[in-house]
Amino acid sequence: MSDQVQRAFSTEFKERTVLRLEGGERLAAVADELGIRRKLLYQWRHAYRRQGIAGLNRKRGPKPGGKGSGKGSGFSPGRGSPGLPSGPDGAPAAARPGGELAQAKARIAELERVIGRQQVDLDFFRKALRLTDAAPQSGIAPTSTRRSKP
Repeated sequence: MSDQVQRAFSTEFKERTVLRLEGGERLAAVADELGIRRKLLYQWRHAYRRQGIAGLNRKRGPKPGGKGSGKGSGFSPGRGSPGLPSGPDGAPAAARPGGELAQAKARIAELERVIGRQQVDLDFFRKALRLTDAAPQSGIAPTSTRRSKP
């Protein structure tokens, strides 16, 4: 197989790394700096966006209730809905002591990320609207930087 040793990363390390990415740092630069494959950072960011910190605490290996269990339902307890983080045992976070607080914090973080993305979109469209309103309203068609003939 491979001579490379698999490293185990703590949930706190993953969280700090993902927060750097969410803060706007380039994924490739962070991957190079930490010596981590970019694919792994994409996976961490995706898990964090879907389930918050609970998504970063996943265990490797086949999921319980998956294809190999013979149940056939396709339901995997480890894959709850994005708004409901689950623990390592597959139980909903709200069923564990202090789980409601963790669930509420994860939901707040998710909503703050959504609001941030929406604000970026609003800023973009406001600027675009200002530019189109400021354009001269003459009968001449706008000029293009593309050539008309190939």
